[in-house]
Amino acid sequence: MSAPTLVALERAVWRDSRRYLWLAGLIPPVLPVVGYGLWRETGSDVPWWITPFFVLALLPLLDATTPEDPTSPPENVADRLQADRYYRWVTFLYLPLTGVVLALGCHAWGSGDLGVLGRIGLILSVGAVTGIGINAAHELGHKRERLERWLSKVMLAPTAYGHFYVEHTRGHHVRVATPEDPASSRLGESFWRFWPRTVAGSARSAWRLEAHRLRLRGHRVWSARNEVLHSWALTVVLFAGLAVAFGPWVLLFLAAQAVVGLSFLEVVNYIEHYGLARQATAAGRYEKVDARHSWNSDAVVSNLALFQLQRHSDHHAYPTRRYQALRSFARAPQLPSGYSTMIVLALVPPVWRRVMDPRVLAHYGGDVTLANVDPRRRAELLARHGQPAAAA
Repeated sequence: MSAPTLVALERAVWRDSRRYLWLAGLIPPVLPVVGYGLWRETGSDVPWWITPFFVLALLPLLDATTPEDPTSPPENVADRLQADRYYRWVTFLYLPLTGVVLALGCHAWGSGDLGVLGRIGLILSVGAVTGIGINAAHELGHKRERLERWLSKVMLAPTAYGHFYVEHTRGHHVRVATPEDPASSRLGESFWRFWPRTVAGSARSAWRLEAHRLRLRGHRVWSARNEVLHSWALTVVLFAGLAVAFGPWVLLFLAAQAVVGLSFLEVVNYIEHYGLARQATAAGRYEKVDARHSWNSDAVVSNLALFQLQRHSDHHAYPTRRYQALRSFARAPQLPSGYSTMIVLALVPPVWRRVMDPRVLAHYGGDVTLANVDPRRRAELLARHGQPAAAA
């Protein structure tokens, strides 16, 4: 059988076995709707904890009990796979579902029928939905089609994190795994120290990048052309509309769920590049980004729930490549479990360091000087792990 015939046969036979399993990514925005219905029927606050339980307990359990799957789609079907619009509609559907969740959440908040535990559960539920929604926005924001980029900005509005659209594509992807990147966490840096640094740093970086772009083109920074202002304006319009519809008290709820939502994004950022560093070249620049500079995971359940964000090295190498076609690279550093589990670990710094610091050191052959180290803990880490003779 000739080579062209073999290729044609493979194209004809190969099928995406996960095609309909990608709908699992829509489970998070469906769960609060279920919780709302159960709350109305029973009057109990417990249903508002269904979503946090799913995200922080059930997903880690499923990752732990499900074998990893490193298989990737054949490259000769990648173009056809990416052209299949079904996969785009899966991400598109996240947006209207989020709108329903926000409306139901505002109604429940303003009803006066929630206890303290119910209000906390509601904030965590809606924040989980809008936070995971940033992942859908991330997928859409990297694409070339105008509709997808516009939907990305809309999806960022509930978390008031619209500047992510600018900072992530023009900032993070350029400076990833360097000390200059506010979204790349450092060895020895806890998530709770990383959070204020990345939240403030990302906003500043987005504004500077957009101001620089506008000035280069001869436009005023404070103008209708400013994409950061566009994105923030969408949040103002959304929150104002919900306040008019459900009362001004929902602004407190909206602010709280936004903090939870953006924190979901930032804890994932914390995981993705922890301690990894691009080395400086003789020319004074950083080496090219490659598979070594992102933590990856082939945990099946988390990959389905997060549109394969865990195949992060391939995403950084090919940002426009669609989630269903992302590949697993054997040479990429691997996490011990999926993002859902690692999120829980990141919230407890001693546990996180015990699990991840040895992996960072092993990745660099024990040479801590090659890692992206927290300056505040550099002397401590050098004293603890030593400095290889070659580096000394």
